[in-house]
Amino acid sequence: MKRYIITSIFLATCSFATHLCSAQVTAQTSNILDTIYANDTKNVALFFPEPIRQGITGSDNFVFTYNREKEQYFGLLQAKPGEESNLLIVNRNGSIFSYIVRYKEKLTKLNYFIPISSSIGNEIPKGKDSIQAETSEKSNAYTKYYYEKFCTYLLDRKQSNGRIKKRNEGIILSVENIVFDKEELYFVVQIENNSTLDYDLNFLKLSIETRQKGTRKSLQRLYQEPIYIQNLPSKIGENETVRFVYVLPKFSLSNDRRAILELNEKDGERNIELKISHRYINNPN
Repeated sequence: MKRYIITSIFLATCSFATHLCSAQVTAQTSNILDTIYANDTKNVALFFPEPIRQGITGSDNFVFTYNREKEQYFGLLQAKPGEESNLLIVNRNGSIFSYIVRYKEKLTKLNYFIPISSSIGNEIPKGKDSIQAETSEKSNAYTKYYYEKFCTYLLDRKQSNGRIKKRNEGIILSVENIVFDKEELYFVVQIENNSTLDYDLNFLKLSIETRQKGTRKSLQRLYQEPIYIQNLPSKIGENETVRFVYVLPKFSLSNDRRAILELNEKDGERNIELKISHRYINNPN
């Protein structure tokens, strides 16, 4: 019984050692470069996934020729008798390929089609800055997508307070809704053209107006840059109504300040200044 146990342990140990050696050989083999054989009587052609920008051999008895003036996808390798060397190829996109090259009198393979998976790396590795730039681009794209979807939702709701409104010669400017979401204020704006003339929009901007204290009262305006605008038209036809959304960073107003929405007509005088009380800004939906 004892002998049987010792034999079992011995066999298990041998089996483990065999697997371990096999794993080590596999790991070492994966790090060994492929070998390409060439001689001085035939051209060995190497075809790459991208045009060749540079090809270098480590020894004079190996010659790799390629078109240096007009980048092409293939190069030709020849060799003279001598010690083995190496071949380094850089593609136009920066992909790097490396091989062991050896002289062989009789060749069994004259054409090598190199897959991109054989690349050992890239001349310009992706750094932290490029990764951060990609992340920033994705974040900006998602933010724009969110604004678009939320603005569409607000326009579909058609909720109106019916009080923030002003008209001038058949043109009616109104703020239907002010909504707070995340860190932004969404102004749902409507323009009605009840006149017989088209209305060409020059600009629509929102400013903060502050009443200056003192013996002489004066007003100061500070323009607020929108971070997103959806469906703003350049023209409102006669008897047409348009609705759009202005998105601004969240802000609040004291009692001596108010928001001013300015509608300006291009080459016309049907301009409107709509005053929005601090109460609407500080208590959005």
